[in-house]
Amino acid sequence: MEMNMVDVLIYLYENYMDGDSQPPVDQGELEAELAQVGFGKREIDKALHWLDELALGVEAPQSHDRAAGSLRIYTSDECAKLDVDARGFLLFLEQNAILDPASRELAIDRLLAIDHPLVTVDEVKWVVLLVLMNRPGREDAFSQMEGMLYNDEAAYLH
Repeated sequence: MEMNMVDVLIYLYENYMDGDSQPPVDQGELEAELAQVGFGKREIDKALHWLDELALGVEAPQSHDRAAGSLRIYTSDECAKLDVDARGFLLFLEQNAILDPASRELAIDRLLAIDHPLVTVDEVKWVVLLVLMNRPGREDAFSQMEGMLYNDEAAYLH
């Protein structure tokens, strides 16, 4: 199975972000550990860059917040990368108050930054989890998403 940058993100979450362990302070050490695990330099670099951009997106003011209940219209480029299932899952998360409009937009931005042409629903789940983990005040939504991810709930209809 070919590994990609999302696999690196999952590894980092499961080994450092979801527990008491801290990643190496030195980025070179972290990169060496990831390489030792079997990730390629390209995937490692992309994942770390993706995380840096996530941090920047969280800090940026959200001028595109929409009113609750508004409808999100996807561009053709977004539709090409996020199929009907992925978009339906995002809508499900928003309708169930797991995603607010600002978190949804940040999740879509980070999903579009993934380096392959089509994003799976499983990848949507991981990206949403990482987005929520980095959004202050979204701890309950994060817990719900984490439960959904690890319990593999297929409780949504599309």
